[in-house]
Amino acid sequence: MLYISDETIERWLKEDVPYLDLTTQSLGIGALKGRITFKAREFTVLSGVEEVLRIFAKLGITPVRFLPSGTVVNKGDVFIEAEGLSSSLHMAWKVSLNILEYSSGIATRTRKMVDKIRAVNPKAALLATRKSFPGTKELSIKAIIAGGALPHRLGLSETILVFKQHMVFLGDVHDLAQRVKEIKAQACEKKFIVEVETIEDARLLAEAGVDGLQFDKIPAAELKTIVEQIRQINPRITLLGAGGINEGNIEEYARTGINGLVTTSVYFGKPSDIGVTMEKII
Repeated sequence: MLYISDETIERWLKEDVPYLDLTTQSLGIGALKGRITFKAREFTVLSGVEEVLRIFAKLGITPVRFLPSGTVVNKGDVFIEAEGLSSSLHMAWKVSLNILEYSSGIATRTRKMVDKIRAVNPKAALLATRKSFPGTKELSIKAIIAGGALPHRLGLSETILVFKQHMVFLGDVHDLAQRVKEIKAQACEKKFIVEVETIEDARLLAEAGVDGLQFDKIPAAELKTIVEQIRQINPRITLLGAGGINEGNIEEYARTGINGLVTTSVYFGKPSDIGVTMEKII
């Protein structure tokens, strides 16, 4: 379960309903009772369901039935049905649909990539970067988990991950290699991972004792050879592939024997197609 605060749920609702629902108020239909139904229009891995139910609770809407996040549904499947006053249903409608469509889109793309990895390398993990659109991180992280992946790292406060941008201020890779033991002793509970682009740098850092190496934008065929060589130096080192990994090439990279495949692509694509209907209850 991912923790999302009540304040966040209320903020999402407040963004869409700053004061009142002017249309429902003007039509005079707010006091009528109705039912809202959410239905998949295509294969979908659900995410965001629990957050929608929390929005319902704040508006006095009663769930009749629902399927939890992570459930796979197909075209025509109903996965949420709830009842309440028309005024409440219309307040909940679009914010709930937006959460479900965008979150489920991420979860569905994630599941497709996870399935492709498992088919060729069951031991490899799919890891999503922290390149989600600002303000959407909680829903994005929940969605990748619903799809079967985990975050690469949740923020700068976990895992030492050295990029070439850090090297600009540090010196070169030889300077870093000399400091590995010192840094690991200071941050003894944290993983020490370095992004590399050449086999020479990878060998040097593996011999220096880093916990992991992240290979950036290296073609899969070349990466397979590098993985084999580095494992001869340290069979327990964590090896990650990153840079341009997507649904089209994920199987090729999974076959390299890498531990984890790091991607941003799950965040970008079309939302899931979800239909919403309402009906009046007499």
